[in-house]
Amino acid sequence: MKKIVSTLLALSLAMSLVACGTDAAKEKESATAATEKTETTDKAADDSKTYNVGVIQLVQHPALDTATQGFTDALKEKLGDNVNITVENASGDNATCATIANTFVSDNVDLIMANATPALQACETATSTIPIVATSITDYASALDIEDWSGATGVNVTGTSDLAPLDGQAEMLHSLFPDAKEVGLIYCSGEKNSLYQAKEMTKYLEDYGYNVTDYTFADSADVGTVVQSACGTSDVLYVPTDNVAANAAETINNIALTAKVPIIAGEEGICKGCGIATLSISYYDIGYNAGLMAYEILANGKDPATYEIEYATEFTKEYNPVIAEKLGITLPDDYVAIEMEDSEE
Repeated sequence: MKKIVSTLLALSLAMSLVACGTDAAKEKESATAATEKTETTDKAADDSKTYNVGVIQLVQHPALDTATQGFTDALKEKLGDNVNITVENASGDNATCATIANTFVSDNVDLIMANATPALQACETATSTIPIVATSITDYASALDIEDWSGATGVNVTGTSDLAPLDGQAEMLHSLFPDAKEVGLIYCSGEKNSLYQAKEMTKYLEDYGYNVTDYTFADSADVGTVVQSACGTSDVLYVPTDNVAANAAETINNIALTAKVPIIAGEEGICKGCGIATLSISYYDIGYNAGLMAYEILANGKDPATYEIEYATEFTKEYNPVIAEKLGITLPDDYVAIEMEDSEE
């Protein structure tokens, strides 16, 4: 009898354990389903989020305009109606950059795009928490006073650079004007990106045996006087990717062309306005890539502090056919003519 009772108790216990196991499995399955449902709900919430992005462009000129267009195109392609982009132009005024940046911070935008170095510096001063994606920045280390450069800023800033190889630009100048002796560098002393380029270009040009002299202006009011002085002592001029110079390209051209002094420019927009040749990048492409970086930060949570700065990988030898003709200079066959407006031809 005891044996039968023991057997019955053992069977009862086994059935109880099986039932508990089944219940546990059901509970686990239910919990998994609930988690998946929550994740799906969260993803749906993320997909429906509308992001507010503020853009500060330092000044209106072709290079920066094109970079801003590339940025907005990329974000719109990625986020469609889920992004609102507000573009503000500072008209070349650093104080206005600061005002716009502070307004965006007060509005608690999700991300700020800074187009050009002074715009970036204003944004970096205004916030240490809102992600900043910049473009048209020549050297981030110089712009942000970073001594130990590692490829990423370490702060809430990332973006793309407009730096074309300066050694390649120096080589271009030398190949076109090997007999020149004096090279004048024209740029704004208040732009750190220009100071960086001038310093590096001086090294490369001196290696070719040129005497290099800096001719700097504080703002657009000084451009005419400075260029006049540079043309009086220089065989060739070099203008880096300088925002003030870009905005004053017509003034520079009127003086340099009259003096018959050719100009090598740091980018296509300046070359189109006053240069004879440039080793150029696509500002649309670097703006577009900055937009893709902004998307990764907004939608996928990428950290701008560790998001390495991206650089252009393609460069084009270009020339200004109008100025080349007026100076009587024939460019090599591997140079591509810049498309000029009808009024310039």
